[in-house]
Amino acid sequence: MDTLHRFCLRIGLSISRLSALLFPTLAFADYSWNFPKPVTPIARDTLEIHNHFMIVITILFVAVFGIMVYSMIKHRKSVGHQPARFTGPTGTVQWLWALVPFAILLFIDYVLMGIPAYHAVKDMEDTRTKADMVLKVTGMQWKWQYEYPESGIKYISTMSTPRDQIANKESKGEHYLLEVDNPVVLPVGKKVRILLTSTDVIHTWWVPQFGVKRDAIPGFLRETWVKIEEPGIYRGQCAELCGKDHGFMPVVVHAVPENEYVAWVDKKKTDMAAAASGSDKTWSKDDLMAAGKAVYEKNCASCHQPEGQGLPPVFPALAGSKIVVGPLLSPDGKLIKDSHVDRVLNGKDGTAMQAFKTTLSDVDLAAVITFERNSFGNTKGDLIQPAQIKSLR
Repeated sequence: MDTLHRFCLRIGLSISRLSALLFPTLAFADYSWNFPKPVTPIARDTLEIHNHFMIVITILFVAVFGIMVYSMIKHRKSVGHQPARFTGPTGTVQWLWALVPFAILLFIDYVLMGIPAYHAVKDMEDTRTKADMVLKVTGMQWKWQYEYPESGIKYISTMSTPRDQIANKESKGEHYLLEVDNPVVLPVGKKVRILLTSTDVIHTWWVPQFGVKRDAIPGFLRETWVKIEEPGIYRGQCAELCGKDHGFMPVVVHAVPENEYVAWVDKKKTDMAAAASGSDKTWSKDDLMAAGKAVYEKNCASCHQPEGQGLPPVFPALAGSKIVVGPLLSPDGKLIKDSHVDRVLNGKDGTAMQAFKTTLSDVDLAAVITFERNSFGNTKGDLIQPAQIKSLR
């Protein structure tokens, strides 16, 4: 199989070089002739079964077409062969020609292919046996939320490819559309049970080198597992047509030794504690505006656009919006229904506007609300403090 693979690869490279000489102005995408290198038991089993099946069906293909070609050449009219006159199975030979291939195919399907496939699928679905930890993955338009229940860690991961690259205003980076601000971090050699769900539409969490591709469905909790065998950075993406920015939901996993993972957990907890303490601090308007701009570009700009012009009617404009320039809170500090604060915290049913109170911190919420009320031509001049957001949760 390795020899055949190398032979096909040489042919492919020769064709590619010839094409480059004949058509020098054309650009050819990167390609490979096989699966990505497997780094989990699931991916390795998938590749082995794929190669096993390819050998079986190649032998069947050669045998069947060999018999067909031989029959057409050997029994053609031009060499004087006379056609048979029977209709239907009239004797033992005809019955054998029908039943023997049928029996061979049954043996191939159930023994040579069915049994290996059954054991592989059984292992793929065994998410709980000897699981060392749990990772919860929540898909949402258009980002991922990761949660480590045992550690109390939860954060959002969004694409970090600059919008100028997407708009062809600057050259593409090495990992164009496959880079994020907060990657998943997992320990090597540990079985990780992965729980998947979604807040809005169906998404698919897919990392090719893990052999894992599982739908995240609203209202359901689905499962899979990985046990990464080699440290490294592994990239994937949402593989479901989940909306306007479907192509901008990358998955990046950093697989690290256990001691590095423990250090990362400790640092993440410290960062989360620092972010939580910011809720009790009084922030200046300038600080809120600076922080809010970053939050807006990361979480809101894909729908409402960088300049707040939106994409009506699906994604309304924030510039001049009655909700954005309306009152923040009631005189007694209570939440006004359908106010700017209420819309950001609780979203709006039946629309793509999600409830950000479950994914953003008090500081991020206060900052982005303040930023939206004082940007895009909106000049309210007011602000809201993280402590006020905290009291409204």
